Amino acid sequence: MESITVVFPADNPPLSVFAVAKVAGISLSPDSSLPSGSAPVLRLSSGWELRGTNILIRYLGRLANLYGHDALESAQIDEWLEYASIFSSGSEFEGACGHVDGYLSVRTFLVGYNLSIADIAIWSGLAGTGQRWESLRKSKKYQNLVRWFNSIAEEYGTALNEITATYVGKRGLGKPVATKPKEGDQSGNKSAKVNEERSVKEESNEKEKSGGSFEIDLPGAKIGEVCLRFAPEPSGYLHIGHSKAALLNKYFAQRYKGRLIVRFDDTNPAKESNEFVENLLIDIETLGIKYDAVTYTSDYFPQLMEMAENLIAKGKAYVDDTPREQMQKERMDGIESKCRNNSVDQNLALWKEMIAASERGLQCCVRGKLDMQAPNKSLRDPVYYRCNPMSHHRIGSKYKLYPTYDFACPFVDAIEGITHALRSSEYHDRNDQYYWILKDMGLRKVQIYEFSRLNMVYTLLSKRKLLWFVQNGKVEGWDDPRFPTVQGIVRRGLQIDALIQFILQQGASKNLNLMEWDKLWTINKKIIDPICPRHTAVLEEQRVLMILTDGPEKPFVRVIPRHKKFEGAGKKATTFANRIWIDNADASSVSVGEEITLMDWGNAKIKEIEKDAEGNITSLRGVLHLEGSVKTTKLKLTWLADTDELVNLSLVEFDYLITKKKLEEGEDFIDVLNPCTRRETSAFGDSNMRNLKRGEILQLERRGYFRCDVPFVRPSKPIVLIAIPDGRQPTSSR
Repeated sequence: MESITVVFPADNPPLSVFAVAKVAGISLSPDSSLPSGSAPVLRLSSGWELRGTNILIRYLGRLANLYGHDALESAQIDEWLEYASIFSSGSEFEGACGHVDGYLSVRTFLVGYNLSIADIAIWSGLAGTGQRWESLRKSKKYQNLVRWFNSIAEEYGTALNEITATYVGKRGLGKPVATKPKEGDQSGNKSAKVNEERSVKEESNEKEKSGGSFEIDLPGAKIGEVCLRFAPEPSGYLHIGHSKAALLNKYFAQRYKGRLIVRFDDTNPAKESNEFVENLLIDIETLGIKYDAVTYTSDYFPQLMEMAENLIAKGKAYVDDTPREQMQKERMDGIESKCRNNSVDQNLALWKEMIAASERGLQCCVRGKLDMQAPNKSLRDPVYYRCNPMSHHRIGSKYKLYPTYDFACPFVDAIEGITHALRSSEYHDRNDQYYWILKDMGLRKVQIYEFSRLNMVYTLLSKRKLLWFVQNGKVEGWDDPRFPTVQGIVRRGLQIDALIQFILQQGASKNLNLMEWDKLWTINKKIIDPICPRHTAVLEEQRVLMILTDGPEKPFVRVIPRHKKFEGAGKKATTFANRIWIDNADASSVSVGEEITLMDWGNAKIKEIEKDAEGNITSLRGVLHLEGSVKTTKLKLTWLADTDELVNLSLVEFDYLITKKKLEEGEDFIDVLNPCTRRETSAFGDSNMRNLKRGEILQLERRGYFRCDVPFVRPSKPIVLIAIPDGRQPTSSR
C-alpha cells in the first residue's frame, strides 16, 4: 500500500480521520503545516490529493470496509458524517447529544450491526470536546450515548486513547480502559471476565432506566459460554413472529459473545420439505443473522430412538394403543390409560412393532409416564413417538416413526450444549414438562427464557392457515405481499432495518401484545423517504390534457435530481412540452383564472376549462407564469409531457386477508375472509422508469411509495409497482 500523509492546521487536527486510520490499522504520516482554517489534505505517494475531513474519512472507510455493506448503509453513514460537525458547535452540543442518545436507545451501532466510520466520526466529535464531554459522560443524563461511547472505547481503547492523548490532551478518554491480560496471566483472565460481566450488567441497568427494550440479563449467563438455538420447523416460510425469536437469539448471542445454532425441527415429514428448509435459510440470511452451525433434529434420530427405548426399559415411558380422540379425553379428565401399567417386556415388544410399522405397531404411540393427576395438563403423560410411514424429506423412508417436538427438543437442546432455550410465552405451561423430560433422560439442565409472542392485527401467523391460502390460490405463494412472511413483507417494500427496529422495540418483554402494522410501516417510511428517488405518474383513467398556449413549440429535456436532498439517488431526464397530462382529480380542483404550480417547472395560469355534455372535464388551457411564486399557490400538480416515451404502469395496492383485528378462540378464519384484498390501477409513468430494477424503492410524487415488482420488459407490458404503506393509509378492514 502506498504511503499516506495527512496535512492539517496545527490548531485543528482532524481527530476523526486519525481515529478511523488507527482503528483500521492504516498508517498515516501527520504534517501540521497548513495555515489555520484550512481543510485537511490527504496526500498519496502517487501524487493524488484529497481534501476535506469527510472525504478523507470516506476514503479510509472504503479501504477498511467500514463504509457500510450496501448503498443504503453508505447513505445513512453519509448523513451521520455531516451531522458529526454539530458537536463542535457550542450552542448545539447538548441538543446533539440528546438526539444521538434517543437514536441509540435500541441500537448497538449507528448504522447496521457493525462498527462503521459513522460511529468513529461521532465518537471523535464527542471525544474532541475534551472536558465538556467528560463532564456529561460522568452524569446520568445521556445513558444510551454513554453506553455506546464506552463500548467503542472498550473495544478500541488502546488505539483511540493514543489518538485522543496526542490531539486532545492527556485526559484522553477519562478512566483508562483495561487491556487484555497477557497470555498465561490467569488472574488477569479472571479479572477481565469479571469486568466484562459487570459491563453487561451495568449496560442492562442503563437500558432499563432509559426505557431501552431489552432485559439483558439472561439468568446464569456468562460471557463466552452462552449457546442459543433458533429452531424453526421447515413447514413454511419464516414470518414476522418467527423473526422476533430469531432476532432475540441473535441479540443475546452477540451480547454474551456466545454461539447461535440454527436447528431445523424436522420431526413431521407430513408437513416438511426441502423447499421450506432452503427458503428459511434465505430468510435467516435476509434478517442479517450470522450463525455458527446448521443442524437438524433428524441428525439425532438414532440417539432419540435409543433414548426412547431406554426410558421404556426404565419404566419412565410406555407404549399405548388408545385411539387418539379417547386419549385426548382421558388426558383432559386425568384418567390413566389401560396401557400405563403394562410390563416393560410388553412395551418393548410393541415398540419393536412400531419400528417395523406393522399393522399392530401403527395403532400405537409412546407416552412418557409423568403425572396423570397434575393440574398442569402438559404433564399428563405426553406423547413421545408416533408412527408415520411417510418418507422424510432428508432421510427418505429409513424410519416409520418420528419423535414429537416435546420429546426431541429437550434432548437435542441438552446434547448440543444449549444453555438458554428462548421460547415464546405461549409454551409456558409446557416448561414443567420440558424440565421433567430432561430429568428423566438424565441430561444436563437447559434454562428456558420466555418472551412474548408477536401478534399483529388482521394477521394470521399459523403456518397451517397460511398454507390454506397458498393451496387454495388465495395468494400467489409464500412470498405474496399480503403474507406476514419475511419474503412477503419485503416484497411489499419493507426494509429489513425497519423490521429489526420494530422487533427490538418490543424486546424480550413477557407482556402479551397485539401490534399495529402502522407502527412498522411508519418506521419503514423514515428509512426509505430520505433516499428513495422521486418519479411521476398520471392515472390512465380520465386523465386530462392541459395545453399551454405559450409553452415550448418543440419539447425539450432537462436533467434534474431524482431526489432533491439526496444526491446518491442519481439524475433523471424530464421532458417539457406544450401539451401535458394531469390527473382528473387535479383538473377537477382548479378554476378559471387560478394560478397553479407545475412541479419541477414553475407556475401556470388556468385560462379555459373544457367539458363534455356530461360535465366531464376534457381539457384545460393555460399559460406559463414562471416568474410566479410557488409559495402563493394552493395547488402543486404533478404532470407528464404528452410524448410517446411514457411507460405503462400497473399500481397494485393490497389489503389485509381477514377483516377482524383478532380472532377469538375457536373462531374460524374462513368466516372473516376479506373479499377484496388486491386493487390494480393503470397509469402512465415518466420514461426514466424504464431503468427501474426489481426490488427498487421509489416515490411517485403526491401518490406514495412503491416497490418495483416487475420491471420494464417491453412497451406493451406494464411495469408493476406495489404500493408501500406509510402508516397512514386507511384500509377496508378498518
